[in-house]
Amino acid sequence: MTNDRLVPDCWLSDMDGVLVREGEAVPGAAEFVARLVEKRRRFLLLTNNSIWTPRDLAARLERSGLHVPEESIWTSALATADFLSQQTPGGTAFVIGEAGLTTALHDVGYTLTDVRPDYVVVGELRSYSFEAITKAIRLIGKGSRFIATNPDVSGPSPDGPIPATGAVAAMITAATGAKPYFVGKPNPMMFRSAMNRIQGHAQSAVMIGDRMDTDIVAGMEAGLETILVLTGSTKEADIARFPYRPSRVLGSIAEVVDLV
Repeated sequence: MTNDRLVPDCWLSDMDGVLVREGEAVPGAAEFVARLVEKRRRFLLLTNNSIWTPRDLAARLERSGLHVPEESIWTSALATADFLSQQTPGGTAFVIGEAGLTTALHDVGYTLTDVRPDYVVVGELRSYSFEAITKAIRLIGKGSRFIATNPDVSGPSPDGPIPATGAVAAMITAATGAKPYFVGKPNPMMFRSAMNRIQGHAQSAVMIGDRMDTDIVAGMEAGLETILVLTGSTKEADIARFPYRPSRVLGSIAEVVDLV
């Protein structure tokens, strides 16, 4: 890290493309997590996926050989719930989403309803309901505010890309003219809420990601040091296309272990 920064004691890291790839741990990922625990660093693993609860994700990581406590996982669903609890404490929402999102909203005291909700909140689903999308469009038309967990338009599956939150949000926008507020990456709001969760400070924190257009730009805008690893979406040849740079570019998470 640059000499005018404190030694990092808080670490944020993306999951897919950094620690896991196609359900398998990236070489060095287990050592990285173990080093964080050994050095007692404060850390969170971040994901835009709003389908799963932290407990679900911890179990999935365990099957990949990564031992991560559920309290060390921060999802776009948690960030969205945190944001809404500050905007309208004890509010109401109509939700298009799965357990990761509905559980997060319940945990901050939100009531889920389709009767004059304060917000329509859209997250990821494994199958979308035309009826639910229609209801969301009508509620927004009547004045409910529009929130989405993240802007990702597609996600991976064994059979190829599938539509994700951003694609469904775009459909609702086309029908209503209302644009959602996206809480997840690349909104630096997600990083700030994560730092608040672990009581960290940007001056001594690092974000590790595999995408220039989400992880790195949001980390930079939140004032964090950034490390791009080349095991995911952004390849080395792509970096020059962007008008900003990560603090470091490394081949994989294995090269980060000695920096912890």
